[in-house]
Amino acid sequence: MDRSLKKVLELVTARSQRAREQYLSNMHLQAQQYPPRASLSCGNLAHAIAACDEQSKTRLSKAQGANLAIVTAYNDMLSAHQPYGVYPRQLKQFAASRGASAQVAGGVPAMCDGITQGQPGMDMSLFSRDVIAMSTAVALSHNAFDGSLCLGICDKIVPGLLMGALSFGHLPCVFVPAGPMPSGLSNKEKHQIRQVYAAGKLEKSALLEAEMASYHSPGTCTFYGTANSNQLLLEVMGLQLPGSAFVAPDSPLRLAYNEAAVAQLLNCIERPVPLHDIVTPQSIINAVVALLASGGSTNHTIHLIAIARMAGIILNWQDFAELSRIVPLLVRIYPNGDGDVNDFQQAGGIPLLVAALMDRGLLSDDVKTVMGKGLAAYIDVPHLSDGELRWQRSIEGSRNNSVLRDARQPFANQGGLTLMSGKLGRGIVKTSALQERHKTIRAPARVFEDQAKVVDAFERGELSRDCVVVVRFQGPKANGMPELHKLTPPLGVLQDRGFAVALLTDGRMSGASGKVLAAIHVYPEAAEGGLIAKIRDGDMVYLNSETGEMALEVDDEALAEREPATQSANQQQQLLGRNLFAGFRRSVTAAEEGALTMGSANDTERESGV
Repeated sequence: MDRSLKKVLELVTARSQRAREQYLSNMHLQAQQYPPRASLSCGNLAHAIAACDEQSKTRLSKAQGANLAIVTAYNDMLSAHQPYGVYPRQLKQFAASRGASAQVAGGVPAMCDGITQGQPGMDMSLFSRDVIAMSTAVALSHNAFDGSLCLGICDKIVPGLLMGALSFGHLPCVFVPAGPMPSGLSNKEKHQIRQVYAAGKLEKSALLEAEMASYHSPGTCTFYGTANSNQLLLEVMGLQLPGSAFVAPDSPLRLAYNEAAVAQLLNCIERPVPLHDIVTPQSIINAVVALLASGGSTNHTIHLIAIARMAGIILNWQDFAELSRIVPLLVRIYPNGDGDVNDFQQAGGIPLLVAALMDRGLLSDDVKTVMGKGLAAYIDVPHLSDGELRWQRSIEGSRNNSVLRDARQPFANQGGLTLMSGKLGRGIVKTSALQERHKTIRAPARVFEDQAKVVDAFERGELSRDCVVVVRFQGPKANGMPELHKLTPPLGVLQDRGFAVALLTDGRMSGASGKVLAAIHVYPEAAEGGLIAKIRDGDMVYLNSETGEMALEVDDEALAEREPATQSANQQQQLLGRNLFAGFRRSVTAAEEGALTMGSANDTERESGV
């Protein structure tokens, strides 16, 4: 193992000791006191199996064979989740063929950030993760299951499913993906058309035609945003089967994967391999390394922290920063390059990436996975042999060096994230798609409290100059921390016109953020009186994504005399269901603490100031 990586792992392990011990103690207690079905009364069990077929009733009433919980995020409006409609029937058949039973234990909400970008629903997006976690726990609370199959792909859904499943971490768990849609209009062309439209040079009908050519069928969107980052990270954490993330929904290989997922879950129940043995400090650090090496979504600087805390592991942004210094960038997928996830898969995909990182000592093989082996099993590639799923050694090198490289020829020697800090607080910059000349800026601030007003100012020509666009009151306490991806096209237009521009915000910018310097997730947020609330139009702001400097060039005496801006009364927060999340906004933790609204295994540590 790389010495610097080992040092970070040791720091995280030591920092997490009390919380991890408490979590594992809870899981062992659950396993002893609440064995699945054995603690149910006859009435409890009769309710649980009343709707089962006769074969399943016989098995379950006589304690013959395992019972698998299917927790599904199916709906047919999300293209990524539409294929899940037929999965429960398939999974039940595969279970029955192995002498087991399976039931749909529950459904969880699944909203699409692509639909809610720039819309009121985006204010509920981040909080939906915790709703999904709680919904997963409710689904498993019947205590009638020996293990779970989690069906989810997209942005907040996978983190939420995993966080909820970790509250039942004494049970084995396997995630079952569905795969990406075929490549349509390239992401690069789509982005260019968006910018032309933002510049007022294209009709809306032409924009819609381009968008529909890009998002055109069942399957995950093909750019490397949070959804596809989820899939890559689950695989590297050993939570789904090797090579399964980016296999097309309608492929015969996909059906074989579904059958194998059931078989592997049953193996994990028999051995056993509980979820808490898979999600460990080592596997969490592996996930961070894979995120950095692939130039993945900035949202995971929040989600991985939240997932880790559910397992009693305390991760922070300094850990990301330390790892970013040693992890090479090996992948370029849009928005960090021109290719998409299908190109990545064809180039060698996750197996080749894992092999490259393991060769450099940047991934720990000392982990458990759903395969019952270490991470070395994940450098194998799948194939069908006489209709059965088999794995073989991965290819020797990338089939497309513009998309995927080995560690000897990286796109960059460091990962794609920088921790920003200074008297403004702390934040994150995604650097993997930034050109050198755009990594640093010193320019006057232009302050907004609403992304729609930024677009209005752009359309009026007020931003046609060097500036740092400050968008505040976008943090989790203010309005749920929406993604501000609507700002990408206008800021990109300004940059293409030769202006030095950047974004500074306590909000998010999504996995699709790219070529414009954006210091995001800034905290303390404005709603908590962070210094971002004292910035005024014209103040000089300095951002350096290479050194991590984030400075407001106003002297301390002048700042001390300023009153912080206050969030205006927002009647909009009472509309379209957002009123239901008022309690979440009041209780949510900071971004670097995972933006959590609910309890975790380390609550006692947080109350003690750790």
